[in-house]
Amino acid sequence: MADSPLVRALAAIPAGLADGLADLARMIAIDTSFPPGAGYAAFADLMEELVAPLDLACRRVTVPEALWNVPGGPAHGERVNLIAARRSGKPVCGLYFHVDTVPATPDWRQPPRRLTQEDDRLYGLGAADMKGTIAAVLLALRAARACGVALAYDPMLLFCTDEEGGLYPGVRYLAEQGLLEGHVLSFNGGAVPRIWAGCFGAFNLLLRVRGRAAHAGDPGRAVNAIEAALPVLASLHALKPVIARRVSALPPPPHLHGRPLAASLTIVAANGGGSGGQVPAMFEILINRRYPPEESFETARAEIEHAITAATPPDATIETVLVGHLVPTGDPTGPHWPRWQQALSLGFGFAPEEFQRWGAATCSDFGWVQRTGMREVLLGGLARPDRNVHAAEEHTTTSDVVALARSVLAYLASDFATASIPDAPHAASLEPTPWSAP
Repeated sequence: MADSPLVRALAAIPAGLADGLADLARMIAIDTSFPPGAGYAAFADLMEELVAPLDLACRRVTVPEALWNVPGGPAHGERVNLIAARRSGKPVCGLYFHVDTVPATPDWRQPPRRLTQEDDRLYGLGAADMKGTIAAVLLALRAARACGVALAYDPMLLFCTDEEGGLYPGVRYLAEQGLLEGHVLSFNGGAVPRIWAGCFGAFNLLLRVRGRAAHAGDPGRAVNAIEAALPVLASLHALKPVIARRVSALPPPPHLHGRPLAASLTIVAANGGGSGGQVPAMFEILINRRYPPEESFETARAEIEHAITAATPPDATIETVLVGHLVPTGDPTGPHWPRWQQALSLGFGFAPEEFQRWGAATCSDFGWVQRTGMREVLLGGLARPDRNVHAAEEHTTTSDVVALARSVLAYLASDFATASIPDAPHAASLEPTPWSAP
């Protein structure tokens, strides 16, 4: 293997980094923030352009509006998912990315939708979560093609919508339509030696507090929706510590230093009113509830609904609307994990004893995928505890992008750790299929 195509391809990845970063800059420049998620079609256009030289067959799959549209809710625009696949008869490995980001917060110092490089650091909205992972995978596939690396798996790239809000995620729809094949490698994880143990579920409730508008100088029978919301906000705030006492048996991440994973309730947005001369007739509150596998969604939602109802003033009304839900992901390990662990060790230099098993209070859309019968999900990515994911100055590093690209290339290559390929009996019956040289 001293001068094999795989060795040459691994060495070629850093040489292609400049092109990979140019791709990443174009990805970050497209606004795919959720809400509203209006940029998915434009992002699919870009992905089709970038994968075209790789001879991947592309298919667009749009989530029907009836599944995600909530009247007055946070989303608008076509929910375009893109599948880009190679078909040579090998077993399929799905490479999953969610293309949406959270909105940019106002405290960014760097321009959030422009890739900014400072030494090894790469700043930009989605740099770590998770557009940077797309750049890494494209680097891996280009190197494989250029060096004629024979693959053990046919890659199927899955560019999916609406993970950030859980608003009928695209990968859920693909799974329910029977469009996922083989096993899946999700890049919604970190650049860390982690064995994924599953994760929490989460849901978002939109509260619409309705009052009665009037002239602020002569309110008469007006009902101020913002003031009516105050006791509701107080009730939810009082519920927070009650919920936070519920801990999970999922093993916590090392950076929690032994502190258990706990349920949470967070008021994440509030909006209402618009004129100094008018009593506001509506005030909206968005709350996020994270729940461990030990809790049920129905019980968690009912508890919140009760707290709201009990605190609502008699002259106001409150409507609650579910605008996003990700169910917990169960233990996703399976027969492909040992090979992925070896690939991560090659790319990032992790020692076998560094790997630890842990869960998270962050969530995944793969809980919905598991409900369709596909249990095994591998996990990797670019997040680290200090990378400001979902916050100002989100960033990754060039070294981690290269390391992830090398990990993916090794995992897909037929001559890497051949004894760890669980699909080997099937793959051995096929002639080696190198990636076509350009």
